[in-house]
Amino acid sequence: MQALIIENKWLILFILEFLAWAMTFFMLYTRYKIQSAFWFKIALILFTLTGVIPQLLLGIVNFIKFKKIDLFTLVIILLIIYSCTIGKKHLQKLDSWAKEKFSSNKKNIR
Repeated sequence: MQALIIENKWLILFILEFLAWAMTFFMLYTRYKIQSAFWFKIALILFTLTGVIPQLLLGIVNFIKFKKIDLFTLVIILLIIYSCTIGKKHLQKLDSWAKEKFSSNKKNIR
């Protein structure tokens, strides 16, 4: 199993990153458009299960296998640093955009 994961690590990382962003948009949609606390919590759990935890585990498995920080491990580290620093500001901007986009009851018919 570990060999399969290491062999396909870049594809797995890409898929996990895509799913994490999809869950981010789903969280914003549930928060502002459908205004459901239940679905927001589900989206938050799915984000954690597709983004943070498996990416960190992928980096750990890769590091254990090769016993060095290679490009893949560095990319994981940079993704984590990004999400803890600049990514927070980007997420706040995305949150503001979603709030404006989904909360508006005005119809722009012209």
